[in-house]
Amino acid sequence: MLDVLWGLLAWLIFGLLVIFLLIAVLVVPSAELRQKISTWTSRMAFVLPAVDVSIRGMDNLPTHDCVVVANHASYIDGPLLKGYLPWRFNFVIKGEMRDFAPAHFLLRRAGSKFVERSDIRGSTRDARSIVKAALRGESLGFFPEGTFRKEPGIGRFLPGAFVAAKRSDMPVVPIAIGGSRYVLPSGAFLPRRGPLTIDILPAIAPGDPDYRTSRGLAEGARQRILAVLDEPDLLGQEDRPA
Repeated sequence: MLDVLWGLLAWLIFGLLVIFLLIAVLVVPSAELRQKISTWTSRMAFVLPAVDVSIRGMDNLPTHDCVVVANHASYIDGPLLKGYLPWRFNFVIKGEMRDFAPAHFLLRRAGSKFVERSDIRGSTRDARSIVKAALRGESLGFFPEGTFRKEPGIGRFLPGAFVAAKRSDMPVVPIAIGGSRYVLPSGAFLPRRGPLTIDILPAIAPGDPDYRTSRGLAEGARQRILAVLDEPDLLGQEDRPA
């Protein structure tokens, strides 16, 4: 019963914060201030219900523009990184969120980018837009698996984040998120109380000779995350890029 009550309290806090953020992004004219408010609001979604969040390796995050990539295990991964990384990061979100107008409005005004997955023409257009954002020097955050699944493990990383990093000569920072699959697994409604960890791993510098292609860079980042997390590799040896 206590677990149920805590889960309901967490949802209530989240709902109130969403309402606050919707009002804030509607009335605040400055894009920078909207991003700062959305970062604070996202962090409060974990602070107010007393979720134990540990973040390690913040000194590995470059002070200049970069691309961060993280494993994806739960709906809470996006708010978690938005709340605990510096406000300057804009996250790339699946294009299906455009279909839900309030969420699309909130996320777009908070600085998020969208990438279409089902329509080839839309996907190409969105990919060009993201590369342009990287070339402008925007710090971007990606969940390169594209989606998450109920079973533990890390799957293939899609190339978009790494193409953007290559073309803009930005470092890639792998991030390992732990505990989110337990706190809110796929298909669950009520969150469970449990610790969350964010491990910011050493950046892969642009031009690193070990990762000459975007596919090789994607696999290198994926392997670094796998080395930290206690989750299986969902790709067979034959499926991995050389």
